[in-house]
Amino acid sequence: MNNHGVSVSFLFPVMKTLVHRGYDWNAFCEYAAMDASLLLNTEARIPAEDFERIVKAAALYTEDEWFGLHQGQGMSISDLGVLGYVMLHSKTLGQALAAYQQYNFIICSGFNADLEVEGEDILISIVLHNSPKAPSRHCIEDMTVSFYRTMLGLSCRSIPVKDVHFMHSPPSRIDEYIDTFGVVPQFNQESNTLRLSKEILDYPVLSADPRLLGIFEAIAEEVRTKLTQGSLLTEALNRWIIECMPTHFPTLQDAARYMRMSVRTLQAKLKKENTSYNRMANEVRKELALRYLDKQEYTIAEIAYLLHFSEPSALQSAFRKWMGVTPGEYRQRAAIASR
Repeated sequence: MNNHGVSVSFLFPVMKTLVHRGYDWNAFCEYAAMDASLLLNTEARIPAEDFERIVKAAALYTEDEWFGLHQGQGMSISDLGVLGYVMLHSKTLGQALAAYQQYNFIICSGFNADLEVEGEDILISIVLHNSPKAPSRHCIEDMTVSFYRTMLGLSCRSIPVKDVHFMHSPPSRIDEYIDTFGVVPQFNQESNTLRLSKEILDYPVLSADPRLLGIFEAIAEEVRTKLTQGSLLTEALNRWIIECMPTHFPTLQDAARYMRMSVRTLQAKLKKENTSYNRMANEVRKELALRYLDKQEYTIAEIAYLLHFSEPSALQSAFRKWMGVTPGEYRQRAAIASR
């Protein structure tokens, strides 16, 4: 499946957590080198890497070693948007879990959950797709806890956890995990997995309403169709822009010739997908800039050259508009966050 990134709505739970703890959201956005206006466009999406970086920044900002765990504990079914409402009106937990697998990429295509029946148990593995890097500990723990709490909330029944596996190393204390799952997790494992009894698949969802299920499934299908169909043009264009970048920064006219359509037609098609060529090209530049900045061997001047800016100051100006900080400030904060 193509990677459509993360819906910007997935940042609302992070904002909710920070605000409830008394932190200023705009101040955090500046700290995390994040554009606060992102949340004004509910249809916007960000790369999964950006989402992980923001969650890690939130853990540092709050000085909470268990931020992901606590974030998952505060999760609400409404945070999942239309996917949450499909699950809320499914007949059983098994059907709700199937809905999660089917529609999860509407909100976050990078993460999903694989289900495997093993004897009298089910193994729910939290997986990360299309990423060369290991997933953030905070993101994995957030997903695992929120997934578990969603099942508890849907069934209103006790669901004992038989085992929890995490791929990452343990933090300084594990009592927080015992309070959450009722068992001691095993760390440094080969997968991120919850082991539960298979019988939970037949637990009824108490709020199930077949009529509302049909309504929300139709909405979810509409969104999924929009993402998958709309992505054909934009993904092809994205790939082409990236292929061009080593030699030149392609213009709108170049793009129209490549796509074998007029400039006006290309602009109209992109407008229907709530984007524009200028926005897409700048997004590619931004993503490449972030990747280069992660590599200490590149200087700011070299990155400006690689991205075909006229001079380093032009990169500085563009980057500040994208992220709210200079490339140097971003590199410094990213280095601290990765420790």
